[in-house]
Amino acid sequence: MAIFQNLSEKLNHVFSKMKNKTGLTELELKEAMREVRMALLEADVNFVVARQFINSVTEKAIGQNILKGLNSTQQVIKIVNDELIELMGSKHSKLQMSDKAPTVYMVCGLQGAGKTTMCGKLANLLKKSNKKVLLVACDIYRPAAIKQLQIVGDSVKTEVYQEGQVAPVKIALNAIDYARKNLFDIVIIDTAGRLHIDETLMLELRNIKKEVKPTEILLVVDSMLGQDSVIVAQTFNNELDITGVILTKLDGDTRGGAALSIKAISGKPIKYVGIGEKMTDIEPFHPERMASRILGMGDVLTLIEKAQDAISEEEALKLAKKIKNKSFDLNDYLDQITNMRKMGNIQDMLAMIPGMSGKLRGANLNIDEKQIERTRAIILSMTLEERKNPHIIKASRRRRIALGSGTNVQDVNKLLNQFEQTKDMMRKMQSGKFKMPF
Repeated sequence: MAIFQNLSEKLNHVFSKMKNKTGLTELELKEAMREVRMALLEADVNFVVARQFINSVTEKAIGQNILKGLNSTQQVIKIVNDELIELMGSKHSKLQMSDKAPTVYMVCGLQGAGKTTMCGKLANLLKKSNKKVLLVACDIYRPAAIKQLQIVGDSVKTEVYQEGQVAPVKIALNAIDYARKNLFDIVIIDTAGRLHIDETLMLELRNIKKEVKPTEILLVVDSMLGQDSVIVAQTFNNELDITGVILTKLDGDTRGGAALSIKAISGKPIKYVGIGEKMTDIEPFHPERMASRILGMGDVLTLIEKAQDAISEEEALKLAKKIKNKSFDLNDYLDQITNMRKMGNIQDMLAMIPGMSGKLRGANLNIDEKQIERTRAIILSMTLEERKNPHIIKASRRRRIALGSGTNVQDVNKLLNQFEQTKDMMRKMQSGKFKMPF
């Protein structure tokens, strides 16, 4: 499910009713804003935040005297877009780095929010900037918490510092000393969580903060908690003066209201969002890009960044040359499927293209991991000559390939047809004749 899909659909429905009007009366504007307010509340946006948002949009629209213009609807949408950006924090809030290594990030949150996994995702992200990262196990209470962090650390090839069941403050201080001696750039402290907020938890976190003096205190919040997540953020901020929030599970069946409410209520920015279960499923939170997604205007910059992460510039140039020379073969086809899998959910990617989100309603375009493995098995069961020249694969060869890959002839036929369709689409895209089939 695309982020904010339901909210986006409702807002676009409101604005679509205004598009054919040559001007807007004040009454029509207020009626539209009532519908926008209902859409925000249904998305679980805090009611005070929703009310203030609507009041601000209405006042600006009336105050700027835009209602009589021919493009009044577009101007209202622009005001809504600007207010959404302001509501979510104006711009991306980057992680701060200490002048003297190591930089220390203290990560906290309730149990079940995905805190330990997010420590691994954050470490994996920071490693891409050539930072040497140390994960620190300070959750000594939850069963197997230390083991979980070690598994997470192994998956992202990041060292984990742990001392077992000793005082968390002592572990944190010793870890920082270890990091300093071993030239680590960043220390990420995975602190203990609770099923609910209590004084014991907060006292321990305050003590770690006091002794460690972290560069940032990051609160991991489960976006599926809705308004409760805003309360959690507000409480942790009152106790610890957090520096930022990381929202998890924004890819799940969530209405997204937390992302629109947390900054307004707590005053602290959302720095990152978790968008899936893989260690690469973490994105910087850009208010302007998120506002664009909500209003169905796409998010091309994030799409480009995902593509750049999945495929190098050298690979892209090589692919373009192959398409131009008509030498794109099944080896290249397999490479592109693998790269698309790195980018994530196809439906979410297409929704980042301006104007596409509404056309994808009800579509199910998720990548089938089993199908990718079948495709891989079929291609690897071919000879080098067959992969370079698929047209030579006749009936007897198809039977041999199916037997060798553990599939059937229909699967082989389907793959070859998809390959030809992909080549045809690439040729059309290069010539500028390709049109989206929606």
